[in-house]
Amino acid sequence: MNPLLFFIVILIYIVCINILNEKLFHMQSDIALIFFTLISSVVLLILKQFVDFDFLTGYIENVSRLEFSEYLMDGVLCFMLFAGASKVNMSKFKTNLRPIFLLAFLSTFISSFFFGGIFYLIALLFRLPMDFWTCVLLGCIVSPTDPIAATGILNKIGLSKNVCSVIENESLFNDGTGVTLFIFVRSMITSSEGGGENFAVLMLREVLGACIVAFVISFIFFSLLKITHNPINYIIISLLDVSLVYMICEHFGFSGVIASVVCGLFFSYEMNKIKRVAVVVDREHFYEHFWEILESLLNAILFVMIGLSVLGADICNAFAVIIPATLFALITSRFIGVSMSTLLTGRRIPGGYNLTEFSCLMTWSALKGGLSLALAMQTVSLFDDELFKIILTATYTAIFFSVLVQGLTVKNVYFALEDHKTKRIHGAGKA
Repeated sequence: MNPLLFFIVILIYIVCINILNEKLFHMQSDIALIFFTLISSVVLLILKQFVDFDFLTGYIENVSRLEFSEYLMDGVLCFMLFAGASKVNMSKFKTNLRPIFLLAFLSTFISSFFFGGIFYLIALLFRLPMDFWTCVLLGCIVSPTDPIAATGILNKIGLSKNVCSVIENESLFNDGTGVTLFIFVRSMITSSEGGGENFAVLMLREVLGACIVAFVISFIFFSLLKITHNPINYIIISLLDVSLVYMICEHFGFSGVIASVVCGLFFSYEMNKIKRVAVVVDREHFYEHFWEILESLLNAILFVMIGLSVLGADICNAFAVIIPATLFALITSRFIGVSMSTLLTGRRIPGGYNLTEFSCLMTWSALKGGLSLALAMQTVSLFDDELFKIILTATYTAIFFSVLVQGLTVKNVYFALEDHKTKRIHGAGKA
């Protein structure tokens, strides 16, 4: 499909769905986009079975050829991560630094392996063609929470700033852990000797290399930013910084995901230091508005693309087993990962929750999104057709359930936990 034509089609979806949602349904906009795009994709697939329209068939085939993984991983991901990280409340970030990093690194690691273990037992029970490491690889794909989904949805439902800071910042950093785990486990599967690169070495290289590259290049570009008095140059320099850092990191085998987040945090911190100068230079707040608008547009496009990608997806025949197995393993492993990581914080749990309350909130607010789908699609050359369909079915299940079910109900869960916390505190006070 012609790129301009595809962009027009995407914008038509966004405009129609947003207006329809604004007037009738009043859902959170990002959830509405993926929900109604998914419905339209299912309707088109049904029509294709009964109506022989060349235009319809051609449209579905064109969409099926879209390289979703390349679009996200090699295109817009760095800008979306930078936009999300640049809005981070640095004060809240510093306050919750320990739980954020334990959740981002340890929880993702634990969840991925617990998911793999649970799914492997189910695979043995139902004789699915999956070995242990393949199940763990699937865990690496679906365990990381998606920063794009988190910043696009959770920030708009009324969560407390302290709790929202933990959820958003964890989701910004745990993608790097998920991608590193994915690379490590994939090397375990593909290595003829049955073993891949040492995970500790791989993780250290990915994280340390990403941080060094991001800090050095961001320092250089921000030094240029401070000597200019044109707010448009602020925007251009920030775009150049994150795109160059991401490309360099990906080329040298560092984590471009973590590097993009570090760039965003660096610019956020430094922009706050020159706030008085920036207010004078950028009176109309072009820099802030640009990144806010770009993030909203790219989020909207991504959610529509996730819904449209169903048109080219091949769902496995064992979906009646895969779907409930994925949901059970996903929720259970996430709860275990959060609980074990929280126990190691050694400090008061954010938000004044107890362990069970905090684990429930972090489990139900763990939304999945485009990154999981992009990683799943990268396994197409790794497995045979049947196994790839299983992985794709499980990934779609995790994404649609987390966004459509958890995303729509997380506000209710949050207020229910707040009510439970209040009653618990009052009950303890009376006792």
